[in-house]
Amino acid sequence: MDEHVNATRMELLALRVQIELARQGRDLLKEKRNALMKELMQVADTVLRGSDALDQAAGKARQALALAEAIDGPEAVQSASFAAQGQVALTVEGSHVMGVPIPRISAQPVARGFGERGYHPASASVRIDAVAAQFEEEVDLIIDLAAREVLLRRLADEIARTGRRVNALEQIVVPRLMARRDRIRLILEEREREDHFRLKRVKRALESKRHADRTNGIAP
Repeated sequence: MDEHVNATRMELLALRVQIELARQGRDLLKEKRNALMKELMQVADTVLRGSDALDQAAGKARQALALAEAIDGPEAVQSASFAAQGQVALTVEGSHVMGVPIPRISAQPVARGFGERGYHPASASVRIDAVAAQFEEEVDLIIDLAAREVLLRRLADEIARTGRRVNALEQIVVPRLMARRDRIRLILEEREREDHFRLKRVKRALESKRHADRTNGIAP
C-alpha cells in the first residue's frame, strides 16, 4: 500500500468531486480564453485600421509641412509652431473587458479651428494653417491608437495567462488527481479481494468443522 495515499472511500469520493471541479474550471477558462481571443481579433482589426489611418495622416502632414516651408519659408513655419504650442490633457480611467482590468485613455480633441492656434490669422498663410490642422489630426489618431494598443496588449497578456492556467489544469492538476484516484481505487479493490478471500477461507473452515462434527456425531 502506498503510505502517502489515504485509501478510503471518503477520500475516493472527495477526489472524484475535485476532478469534476477541476474539469469544470478548465472548461470555464477555455470559454474565457475563446471569448478573449474573439475580442482580441476585433481590437487587432481596429488597431490595423488605425495604424493605416495614422500612416496616411502622417504622410499628408509632412507633405503639407514641406509645401509650407518651400513657399512661406522655414522661419515663418517655425514662428507659427511656437505660437501654436499647447498641452494635451489625457484622462486615464479604469474599466474591465471580459473581467480584464483595462486603462481607458481619452483626451479632448487636439484639432482646433482657424484662429484658435495662438498665432494671428494674418501672420500665417493658409498653407501654414493646413500644416497645423494636419498635425493636430495626426496627434488625435496617435492618442486613439495608443489606447487601442494598450487594450490589445492587456488582452494578449490575459490570453497567455489564461492559457497557462488551462494547461496547468489539463496537464498537471487533473492527471495527478486521476492518478491518485486510480491508486486508491486499486487499493480498495485489492482490499475487497483480500476480504473476499478471507471470508471464503473462513466459510470453508466453518463448513469443514460442521462436517467433522456431523461425522463425529456431535449435534450442531
